[in-house]
Amino acid sequence: MLNKIHPVLLVFLLFFVQLSVGQNNTNSPYTRYGFGELVDVNSAEQRAMGGTALGMRNGSSINAANPASYNVVDSTTFMFDFGLTGLYSRFSEAGGGKKTSFNSNLEYVNLQFPITKWLGFSAGMLPYSFSGYDFYDTDSVVMPDNTTNPSYAYYSRKYTGAGGISQVYSGLGLKLFNHVSLGVNAYYMFGDVTNSRTVSFSNDEFSSSTSIQDNAISVSNFRFRYGLQIFHTLKDKHDITLGVIYENKAPFNGKFVQYNRAVPADTIRYNHHFELPQVFGVGLNYTFNKKLSLSADYIMQQWGDALFFGKTDSLSNRSKIALGAEYIPNPRGNKYTDRMRYRAGLNLHDPYYKIPGINPVKNFGITFGIGFPLRTSNTMINTSIEYGKSGEKNTFREDYFKFTLNATFNENWFFKRKL
Repeated sequence: MLNKIHPVLLVFLLFFVQLSVGQNNTNSPYTRYGFGELVDVNSAEQRAMGGTALGMRNGSSINAANPASYNVVDSTTFMFDFGLTGLYSRFSEAGGGKKTSFNSNLEYVNLQFPITKWLGFSAGMLPYSFSGYDFYDTDSVVMPDNTTNPSYAYYSRKYTGAGGISQVYSGLGLKLFNHVSLGVNAYYMFGDVTNSRTVSFSNDEFSSSTSIQDNAISVSNFRFRYGLQIFHTLKDKHDITLGVIYENKAPFNGKFVQYNRAVPADTIRYNHHFELPQVFGVGLNYTFNKKLSLSADYIMQQWGDALFFGKTDSLSNRSKIALGAEYIPNPRGNKYTDRMRYRAGLNLHDPYYKIPGINPVKNFGITFGIGFPLRTSNTMINTSIEYGKSGEKNTFREDYFKFTLNATFNENWFFKRKL
């Protein structure tokens, strides 16, 4: 068994180092606000089902969204999971301007194994938010003079941003009695979000000048998520699971640095009060005869009560509703296509940031995916594609396709071999 574990742990550490550097998986101007674009961390399996996860209790996959699911893993099983994503975005604005971009990266990596028959453990590294954008606009101002013909000074403003917040987690899931499970995840969060604004004046009659302002938010802290699952099987064909999660509001240790590169140049450094929101969610999963699964989730993040730069007027509550379905023709069939998993779903959620002068518009996504089992093991390759939009065409809109591929290695390692 040790010969198998050592290579996998080495791969896990390599992925951990790669993720810890910090990667970007977006190119959206909307990531200029707040801490960037929040990431609902789900596997490709869960994303293909609209992002539903809280009520899922599956011994063949890792469900980091609800730690109460960790003890469902078989007592002889070690699971390892990593996910790759690609994002194709098309941006359009009211004036007719258009732009496309593509980003991809290794997004998460985690593992799970049993400690006892009633206690499971999981750990890994996940993204919390991404920030990345590069856009500009142009305008002009009237220059004061004593002539009847006014002169204009033309200028351009360029906005760029990068970075994100990552989180390392470990968690335990404890089974109580026959139908109840409790769990907890502990997260260490860290990262930087940088923003830059460059204003350049240029005119034939006036000398050119440039003003550059950079700022960076650096954050770190611990947070906890508590999970509950209540599950029951009726007449051997009807499996029902109710899942609940909760996170208390917590301080988010933050430092802010601003560099003004105009004349005179200066640097401002000070600590600020940031907070993580109170979070609660509920999910329900129903499975019929191990073939058809239906899931629904509702999550509320109370950002409107969380401090951002010491105030509570910059962010708003974020709610998410997700629905999903999975169908397996015959889980024990001899044909390969009988054991493939077909998935679909949708989700609807609010943005958590406020943009001056613009009413928030709900974002939505439609998802599809397929799970491919490997013939010689319990390993599963999952794929998903999501079409979604954010913003509106009358201001600034993003239409995107998000592709996710993950591999869940599910092997029986914890048993004694007989000679």
